[in-house]
Amino acid sequence: MLLQGKIALVTGASTGVGEGIARVLLREGATVIVCSRDPQRIANTARKLDPSGEKVIPKTADVADAQSVQSLINDIEQSYGRLDCLVCNAGITGPHNVNITDMELQDWHDVIQTNVNGTFYTLKYALPLIEKSCGTVVNLSSTNGFVGVPGLASYTASKHAIIGITQSVALEYARRNVRINAVAPGYVATPRILSLPTETQQWMADQHPMKRMATVEEVGNTVAFLLSPLSSFTTGSVYTIDGGLLA
Repeated sequence: MLLQGKIALVTGASTGVGEGIARVLLREGATVIVCSRDPQRIANTARKLDPSGEKVIPKTADVADAQSVQSLINDIEQSYGRLDCLVCNAGITGPHNVNITDMELQDWHDVIQTNVNGTFYTLKYALPLIEKSCGTVVNLSSTNGFVGVPGLASYTASKHAIIGITQSVALEYARRNVRINAVAPGYVATPRILSLPTETQQWMADQHPMKRMATVEEVGNTVAFLLSPLSSFTTGSVYTIDGGLLA
């Protein structure tokens, strides 16, 4: 129970990696606020994770909208008076296999607005509340935050940016008892990935020297470690969860 009694917020938690992280944080004793821009999906996820409705609290917010994020954080402050753990997970991939000269301007802006600006908005409004409880933050990057992928320039740029944001903000808060780190998964066996053709899944698995994809629980376990006192001297770091891919 690494996070017993903690109040945690996970953005983009209606499915996939976000839902997996929320499940692990719940297992480790936290009260988990899960948010998504889809109210029905996040309500369903919360009920699935915690049928009692006591430990997983659904909230609707769009991280791409600064006012929506500010309202979410204000709501958390009014309800709980504090926020101990923050996981900035919400993000979109955007179009695949599109040369940058063929990319629609709106597609580029949508990815940057959600992934980069959404992380910025969440940190901007949540960190004052996090600081009150000397809390911890984990941002979701990707192996794409280290290497490029052809046809995926917007997503790759956004995940590089999240590493930069993590490092800069970690330094800003290093003497203020707030730790900020990032994780960088490779391919993860989310429901969306598992709905792809078998040969596509096999190709993804084969990119990792361990010859499989990560599970959402494995990502969640690393996030929980970084949020917990076990990593009390770790800030500004990026933990890869990639089965050796970057090696």
